[in-house]
Amino acid sequence: MNSVAVATRNRAGGQPKPGGGRAARAKRALTSSSASAIAIAIGLLWSVPTFGLLVTSFRGSVKDIRRTGWWEALNPSNWGGFSLDHYKTVLSGSGTANLADYFINSIVMTLPAVVIPIFLALLAAYAFAWIPFRGSNILFVGIFALQVVPIQVAMVPLLTQYVNLGLNASFWVLWLSHAMFGLPLAIFLLHNFMKDIPRSLVEAARVDGAGHVTIFFRVILPLMVPAIASFAIFQFLWVWNDLLVALAFGGNTPDLAPITARLSDMAGSLGAKWHLLSAGAFVSMIVPVAVFLSLQRYFVRGLLAGSVKG
Repeated sequence: MNSVAVATRNRAGGQPKPGGGRAARAKRALTSSSASAIAIAIGLLWSVPTFGLLVTSFRGSVKDIRRTGWWEALNPSNWGGFSLDHYKTVLSGSGTANLADYFINSIVMTLPAVVIPIFLALLAAYAFAWIPFRGSNILFVGIFALQVVPIQVAMVPLLTQYVNLGLNASFWVLWLSHAMFGLPLAIFLLHNFMKDIPRSLVEAARVDGAGHVTIFFRVILPLMVPAIASFAIFQFLWVWNDLLVALAFGGNTPDLAPITARLSDMAGSLGAKWHLLSAGAFVSMIVPVAVFLSLQRYFVRGLLAGSVKG
């Protein structure tokens, strides 16, 4: 496996070729001072509403929130009005204000809903990319076309099957549903990245006597980390922020409802507890932000690898 190891290191961590090339030009354009200035300006404008929501979440008096804007609270003379009361209420309060149990429900619902489609999509992508079989192109086009089918179309037939199988009102239906809805995009993205791996690398492994299982786990999978991380971020954010699928298949029961359902209930039909939504929104952001920051290095590598092929 020496030839495979050398080739793998060259692709995963090798130095870029000097001179031109689309990859080099794209890197220079994205790292220029003008591009950085535009990115910073867009980031600041995009962050203003979020910063206002953060300031509001610490304002203790509901009357002050209703009477003045969040920017007025930044005056040092008004800093005495800041408190953690809203966060204490949403994390330890009772009734619709308690988010702690639903926070755990979201974690239990999201992690398998991310792992399952990635595992299945990797196997399918490898088969489409490196195992020739009759009808593979038609089948791949069919999977690609499934991305344009609205998930609302599949809800009634799926729910009927879940009820017939006795799986309704459980985390299984949420995991399976999110996995099915995410699989077409996962297969498409991972296949495109996997197809870009040099054929000589796979052939070298075969010459060394490796089978499909060895090639998949020891050659292909280490090179797929950026692509896996990119899709994992997309799928995690989609499942974590989902409300439609969770309500349709899991109902709004305390044992299955995610944090998004509780945030919706917190607002109420008359918006009576809208002042708690700012704190609840930031509690719900903690995990997605942590996931994005921890994987953003691979996320950028995965996006660039898919955009500057050749």
